[in-house]
Amino acid sequence: MSETITPFRIDIPQADLDDLHVRLTAARWPAELPGVGWSRGVPLGYLKELVEYWRTSYDWRGHEAELNGIPQFTTEIDGQNVHFLHVRSPEPDAMPLIITHGWPGSVVEFLDVIGPLTDPVAHGGDAADAFHLVIPSLPGFGFSGPTRETGWNTGRVAAAWAELMSRLGYQRYGAQGGDLGAFVAPELGRVATERVVGVHVNAATFGFIPFGEVAQEDKAAFTEAERARLARLKNYLDDGGGYFQIQATRPQTVAYALHDSPVGQLAWIVEKFKEWTFPSAELPETAVDRDRLLTNVMLYWLTGTAGSAAQMYYENMHSGTWHSSPATTPTGVAVFAEDVAIRRYAETGNNITHWSEFDRGGHFAALEAPDLLIADVRTFFRLLRAEGAS
Repeated sequence: MSETITPFRIDIPQADLDDLHVRLTAARWPAELPGVGWSRGVPLGYLKELVEYWRTSYDWRGHEAELNGIPQFTTEIDGQNVHFLHVRSPEPDAMPLIITHGWPGSVVEFLDVIGPLTDPVAHGGDAADAFHLVIPSLPGFGFSGPTRETGWNTGRVAAAWAELMSRLGYQRYGAQGGDLGAFVAPELGRVATERVVGVHVNAATFGFIPFGEVAQEDKAAFTEAERARLARLKNYLDDGGGYFQIQATRPQTVAYALHDSPVGQLAWIVEKFKEWTFPSAELPETAVDRDRLLTNVMLYWLTGTAGSAAQMYYENMHSGTWHSSPATTPTGVAVFAEDVAIRRYAETGNNITHWSEFDRGGHFAALEAPDLLIADVRTFFRLLRAEGAS
């Protein structure tokens, strides 16, 4: 296995963009029942308008150039290509921090936090809060490309991230992640305990929520915010987890539709941007810039990774390797307005040393409320920096 780290530049062939335009123009639209809104999925009128914007107004080359303004690299780890952004701070004493996205996200989520986290002085902050950032594309996602073999669950990703940070020369570092990244970051704290100074998560679920029914006596002790989170979790389990069941059981079947139809790929992702952003009752563009959303979708479409991204759900649900012993790494949790983490459950398996709750922002915090996420990451790691210096 080569340990070479190779500079990477995005350069999508024009033929691929032309093919996308043809497919969007020739989209075959289904019928729709009247008056159902978003209750049964993405409304026809909304998606038609968004596709027309994608087809006629969205400028991939402009967003490609923006992405290429960030240092990017690839390397092979455990037989898998790994693409990552690597932005070093101008501050020599910056803390290394690896940030992991989830599904249906990508490295595009973090474009608005890179500057403030790496160069806080230039953004009105304190040099002491600076980070060197490593932002990988999960194996099977985006420019990491499709996975080449079975077994790529979040635990294996964490082991790969430990190797990546070692390969980059970072011996002590922090980890941050949301959604699937909130699986990877705590796992990285387990597999590289002596190296990971702290773990910060948002959009946290497994390990941070109740497992099974909650007893009435426990509910009686809940705060109003915790009751609201439990209700959101119940609604998700009852009515919002269809995508999870499909991707965790038959990822190859859904891959054919998503890989062949850009409209299908867009609908599959935009539904989650509508349901998981804040406020979830509004259109996704209320919370997330439309071009950012489409650039995120493009990373799935242009790299042909809809199916391999779905495979991670299958791998996680069939791995049989969930940890039951409590983690010891200091852990910070940011709970945004659409999140479901509840502290009393998080504390059973994690060393919670920091807990924040916010009344705005949702699942895609780095896109929706970058100011809050930046401030919370700084606050959490600031204490760990002080402890490391003492």
